[in-house]
Amino acid sequence: MTTFSEAATESPLFASNTCPDTPPEGERWSSWDGAMHGPTPRPDWVITALGAVETDLGVLKTGKEADVHLVRRWLPEGTDAPAVDSLLAAKRYRGAENRLFHRDSGYLDGRRVRKTRDMRAMQRRTTFGRSLIAGQWAFAEFEALGKLWELGLPVPYPVQLSDTEMLMEFFGSGREAAPRLVQTKPSPDLLAELFEQFRDVVLALAGEGWAHGDLSPYNALVHEGRLVVIDWPQIVDVVGNPHGFEFLERDVRVMCEWFRRRGLDVDADTLFGDVAATAAGSAW
Repeated sequence: MTTFSEAATESPLFASNTCPDTPPEGERWSSWDGAMHGPTPRPDWVITALGAVETDLGVLKTGKEADVHLVRRWLPEGTDAPAVDSLLAAKRYRGAENRLFHRDSGYLDGRRVRKTRDMRAMQRRTTFGRSLIAGQWAFAEFEALGKLWELGLPVPYPVQLSDTEMLMEFFGSGREAAPRLVQTKPSPDLLAELFEQFRDVVLALAGEGWAHGDLSPYNALVHEGRLVVIDWPQIVDVVGNPHGFEFLERDVRVMCEWFRRRGLDVDADTLFGDVAATAAGSAW
């Protein structure tokens, strides 16, 4: 894991500042002000005080589209607030020059932007268009998490979005992130329970007309026996996207294959039939 000092050096958000009225190097004042905020009522652990300080504790995960850091948001002693210390996952989307866009087009089908000029720029992959796409990924994930969290689905609570940095709920023990499903070796009973949780998630999504779009054992965490689904920027409108049912089927089959390899007898065809029927019914 990247050390705190390395993370602070690499991230311009935590740059050095010698002004005595600002936090020490590697820290920043709360980024809550001016950001888009998650749905209400907010969990008790969300710190909204502008006097809070944020410290980057290092990298949790690196990816093609974004890196995820662990951030501590805390209030100095003497500050009166319900919550005084919390850990957040900070997802920072890569800029246009550093991202891979080879799979954007299929996921973006069916999405709309207000300005025709912007849509043309995105389709032509101009520099401006790529920056729009990067912002759209971040906004799409933030918006999706808010809706899914309100529906009671097992997803991280989205705390805030500022440009292409999203702060969200951190799942783990201490500063150790919860393992991804692919890293676990659950007992037979827990394996069956996790499958039922997965089934509930895809059916609930289908009922809203959505598919995760990239669901796999790498995009699900296991925290205290609970399946938590992460990485939602490519969430797909199953009906509006011409490839929607293909994404839906892939989500089901990829996950079912993992459970089969772990020894659970599951029927991907039956589950996909149920999920597809639910998604089709959501359009009426």
